[in-house]
Amino acid sequence: MAQFTRRNFLTVGGAALLSTTLSHRSPAIPSPTSLYAAYSDAPEITGAKLGFIPVTSSCPLIVAKSKGFFAKHGMPNVEVLKQPSWAVMRDKLMLGSDNEGLDGAHLLFPMVYLMATGEISYGRKIPMYILARLNVNGQGISVSNVYQDLKLGLDSSSLKSVFAKKSLAGENIRCAIPYRRVTGDFFMRWWLAYGGIDPDRDVSLIVVPPPQMVANMRGGSMEAFCVVDPWHHRLLKQGIGYSTVTSGELWHNHPEKALGMRAEWVDKHPKAAKALLAAVLEAQIWCDRPENKAELFQILSQRQWIGVPSEFVRDRLLGKFDYGNGRVVENSPHAIKFWRENASYPYKSHDLWFFIEDMRWGNRSKEFNPQPIIDAVNREDLWREAAQIIGQETAIPASTSRGIEKFFNGLEFDPENPQAYLNAAKVRNVHKF
Repeated sequence: MAQFTRRNFLTVGGAALLSTTLSHRSPAIPSPTSLYAAYSDAPEITGAKLGFIPVTSSCPLIVAKSKGFFAKHGMPNVEVLKQPSWAVMRDKLMLGSDNEGLDGAHLLFPMVYLMATGEISYGRKIPMYILARLNVNGQGISVSNVYQDLKLGLDSSSLKSVFAKKSLAGENIRCAIPYRRVTGDFFMRWWLAYGGIDPDRDVSLIVVPPPQMVANMRGGSMEAFCVVDPWHHRLLKQGIGYSTVTSGELWHNHPEKALGMRAEWVDKHPKAAKALLAAVLEAQIWCDRPENKAELFQILSQRQWIGVPSEFVRDRLLGKFDYGNGRVVENSPHAIKFWRENASYPYKSHDLWFFIEDMRWGNRSKEFNPQPIIDAVNREDLWREAAQIIGQETAIPASTSRGIEKFFNGLEFDPENPQAYLNAAKVRNVHKF
């Protein structure tokens, strides 16, 4: 097995780009100013087609359009288009807007890499870039009210014997995730494994589009799901289930969605790409300001956006978590964040975590070296330039690594020693704890 070290993975200087995957970098822009009107190089085009799934992590794209940030930065014709599932989003990104598809999207960030490698795009490598993280935190795990008496929280171990009995009776134990090999998949695995439940043997992990999860739970076709709001709150309001954990409890301020763009579009329109990114960063700042929350809820409730009553998104966006089992947490530190605490910056250490986690669950060879593709896909250089354009130089982190990450199960991920994390056990032996 290859030994993973800082030298292998965290070279800040640019590694050679993957010639089979991505094209050359776009050139740097002239010295930026805080006002785009004073920025001499206007975008090459004024529009782009961006997709989103109607969940709260899509707020920055929705706000950038509805509040006029795209127009402010010379991109008035950007379209932000609702999609029914992550699979449809992937397919439209494969097509590109010239073929009635999309130029970019609100994406589960590992999807950007899995498209670039061709692993989820039918073997076809789709050159992609990550321009920004759109949020941290924001997901959670809920279960059916069948398990209300178990009072489940971080520890899922009381489900182990229940699931075992159901399996012996011939029942298929289904737990839903939004997509495979992404954060929602890994979080569900973590939560089950912490209770001694093997997610590959003891249950079936099924993929369900976020807007369909509550209906599937109501129909009795699954025991649990991991997804972003507003679907947890909707589940509670309908009296179908309750929440066990928020994803921030599993990993505080974990990376979540990304602004992913087709590399071809960015390379062809570098000025437009920076203008579009600057608009999204401004929207992220707007979303996190307390004085804008009431207007944000009103925007999200509109049919073309998330399209649910504002009370379904309000509490959790404000950091109030009603778990539906008598537990209510006010001002949670695990609330979704769009800009605060460096939520927007695309740390390369988080992308490295994804590849190592993917290896832990047997999805790729442990000999795979992810650093070249991380350097090719992660466009932190564009994020830094966009931050300067909007006068946010002080928000630029000093390092491309956020450092050691700590998880609820006692594990740690050190970007300078990923091998230790890779070697860690996946499923907890509950008899030893």
